[in-house]
Amino acid sequence: MAKSRAHRPPGSRLHAALVVEQTLGHVTYGQNLQAVLAGHPLIDPTFILVTYDMPKWAARVPGYSNWTARSGLRARRAVRAQWRHSGIDVMFVHTHVPALLLGRWMRRIPTVLSLDATSEQFDRLGVHYSHDRSNFLVERYKKRAAKWCFERARHIVVWSQWVSDSLVSDYGLDPANITVVGPGVNIELWERNDAGSHDAGLDDAGLDDSVLRVLFVGGDLHRKGAPALMEAARRLRTDASVPPFEVHLVTTGRVDPEPGVIVHDDMKPNRPELRELYQSSHVFCLPTLGDCLPMVLCEAGVVGLAVIATDVGAIREIVVHERTGLLVEPDREHHGAAILRTVEQQRLAIRRPARPAPAPGGGDPSHLLSNHGTSPTRWENRESPSPPAGGRVP
Repeated sequence: MAKSRAHRPPGSRLHAALVVEQTLGHVTYGQNLQAVLAGHPLIDPTFILVTYDMPKWAARVPGYSNWTARSGLRARRAVRAQWRHSGIDVMFVHTHVPALLLGRWMRRIPTVLSLDATSEQFDRLGVHYSHDRSNFLVERYKKRAAKWCFERARHIVVWSQWVSDSLVSDYGLDPANITVVGPGVNIELWERNDAGSHDAGLDDAGLDDSVLRVLFVGGDLHRKGAPALMEAARRLRTDASVPPFEVHLVTTGRVDPEPGVIVHDDMKPNRPELRELYQSSHVFCLPTLGDCLPMVLCEAGVVGLAVIATDVGAIREIVVHERTGLLVEPDREHHGAAILRTVEQQRLAIRRPARPAPAPGGGDPSHLLSNHGTSPTRWENRESPSPPAGGRVP
């Protein structure tokens, strides 16, 4: 039997096991947690990073190709090993995917469960993730299993109110057991240093500062809406009145070369070269068709970019229409209009404050950065009509 907390010396740090799924934006989230907890005076963290990779032999094992099964088995083995090695006082699991097979350990160890979306929400977005629903009986069991998992957690933290609402309406959970905590971003790492930025012919990334840059970051080009962005950019280039601009794509996807499009296919999360590209850009565009709460929007907000995004998932909780960016319909026409408006605005005011401006009444809105990372300084044009009920660009 592993050592329990009762046997630990007084004043010793709390031994926490953090199980973090390593897919999509969860990789960056895991890195941020590691940075925050490094050298923490009260918590002794052990990170269990549940990777997506699958050996060739594993593909022949029935059921192991399923990500839920694979992640759950990997998490369970790692937790058991850590428990036997040095004990675990508390456990933090992100997301519920690896948590589904941790039932016995969640009953034994006080566990905080972290979610960016529920299974029901993912099913509704499934067409954009190449995810198909199963038959009625399988789906009913999946929902029950998810609810059992949620109920075993001592508490649940979610990235957005969107997820909290689903836990209450779809799974019948008590709102008192749910806390909304945005994924956030490392402000000290990402914050723009305006000293010298956009002042001369070349910026810190070595790019021509006389050309406005529209930045896109996303691995799944189709789901993240890159085709819509590219088409909108092509249409704008045919208009002689539109100022010169470039589209910078950070992606591992395949992109055919074309004028005015620069592809960056070797950048990793949080790396200096990626941060420099953000800081040398002027507009961030993510016309995603299906998403939960993309962390790239947090990064764009901290840097202070003008943001254009679609109103899907929980994006409206981080992009406040006409205040921290523009919310648009997921089609090429609306993206073209939003890009044109933003490019024109950025041409007139290319320099941006690095920190948020004072909130109405003199308050400091910096807390927004620690939660989601959005800066309320980007949209100064208040002459536009109020958005419709959906909060989007008409």
